[in-house]
Amino acid sequence: MLPQGRGFRLVWHDEFDGDALDDSKWGYRVNFWGRPAHWFAGPGDGAVEIRDSICRLKLVKRPDGQFVSPQLQTGELMWDIPRLERPDGFWPLPKRQPPKFMHRFGYYECRCRTQRMPGWWSAFWMQAPMQGCSLDPRRAGIEHDIMEAFEPDSHIVHCFHYSGSGADYRRFNAFRAPYTPGADSAFKLNFPLSPGFHTFGMLWEPDGYTFFVDGVQSGVKVGSQGDEAVSQTEEFILISTEAKWYRRDHMTGAGVPELEDAWKAGDAFEVDYVRVFDIEP
Repeated sequence: MLPQGRGFRLVWHDEFDGDALDDSKWGYRVNFWGRPAHWFAGPGDGAVEIRDSICRLKLVKRPDGQFVSPQLQTGELMWDIPRLERPDGFWPLPKRQPPKFMHRFGYYECRCRTQRMPGWWSAFWMQAPMQGCSLDPRRAGIEHDIMEAFEPDSHIVHCFHYSGSGADYRRFNAFRAPYTPGADSAFKLNFPLSPGFHTFGMLWEPDGYTFFVDGVQSGVKVGSQGDEAVSQTEEFILISTEAKWYRRDHMTGAGVPELEDAWKAGDAFEVDYVRVFDIEP
């Protein structure tokens, strides 16, 4: 569902054909600030299933009772890089892996169905390798949260985060609503969506961002007012899931019954396709 009145050329896509994840396009996020993250599923967890041209990101319970779910990405940033415990040289970093896909201006679209049970969430978003490493978001990049669903069929969308996660942190959204901590309702869609598959798209231009849901513009074009900014650097794509209790040392069934229920029901974040288009002049 491309925006009307513009020309586009497909430059990258995954239709999830075949019977396995294409590892030339996607990798797994398994680390957080250089350490293995107990809440991320890896390639050996069986948390990603390709069937009938649908990529299913599943909640998995490991034999020790730990719940994990996958985050798939086409690149990496600093917190993805594992720290070497016994480095041979001064820098405790291993050899970097080249990104599988990075891009900047264009139209980014995902057709997906969000999770149907509470306890975890799903997202379609973008990050930059140097995000937060500079106070200039044009150079360092901006996190583009194109779609997030923290509750089944409740979409919190079109948020942007930049300048790290500390005292310099900034954010804005496509509804130009003031941010109040704990009041996520300011970022929810202002029209209801039926259960099932929907398309979420972001038109990224040098002067701003415009969003579309099922082909209809959602919110206003942002990036040019107040603390808003537009990334001018290449970024990578993520399709991901995460449990709400991921900061706990152990997410086990006894402590988080919602995850136990979702796992037993075989709940999943289902992605039909991800497509990237250049804007034709």
